[in-house]
Amino acid sequence: MSAGDYDPPQGEIPVLHADHEILVVDKPAGLLSVPGKGPELADCLIERLRVPFPEVLLVHRLDRDTSGVMIFALTAPAQRHLGLQFEKRQTKKTYVARVAGRVAEREGRVDLPLCVDWPNRPRQKVDYENGKPAVTDWKVQRASDAETRMRLYPQTGRSHQLRVHMLELGHPILGDPFYAPETAANYPRMMLHAEELRLRHPDGGAGVRFRAKPPF
Repeated sequence: MSAGDYDPPQGEIPVLHADHEILVVDKPAGLLSVPGKGPELADCLIERLRVPFPEVLLVHRLDRDTSGVMIFALTAPAQRHLGLQFEKRQTKKTYVARVAGRVAEREGRVDLPLCVDWPNRPRQKVDYENGKPAVTDWKVQRASDAETRMRLYPQTGRSHQLRVHMLELGHPILGDPFYAPETAANYPRMMLHAEELRLRHPDGGAGVRFRAKPPF
């Protein structure tokens, strides 16, 4: 992404939940989670959240073009607690995607190791020698000849994992500027949304679930 291409959406960030330890928001598509390199890429979700929540701390990220549920910590202990849950794969994430073509099976798994494609970064690629394990489970919600609506359940958290795994499945995510650029002009955004996040609350460890309805 060149800086000249960055035109993030304006307006209020929807807050799904806020308490003394955590902040959960519905990130809009087109907005960076954290600052990019250079002042022209400084506008991002965490910087906007610092205005009403000066103590906000990063826990995980969503791609610029992905929307949906994103959690932040409001204390250092909460950041460590949540960070360990992501690191140990104790969180459960559900995404909704619209992909190209009809997916024939009803459900399945993609198990393909990924690493950065250095000459073309930030693109990622399948690499059996140098890649890190990456696993995505999926289920079809509905399908037509033109496209399929799916729920995706990443079991790992690699960069661009869902985007590359759907491409390798033969059904790239519609509107994806990196992996399906031929579809990008036909869609107002990439059709990928983080619908649900389940984890343990850092204060007491009770299970909590946060959801944001897909905007497409």
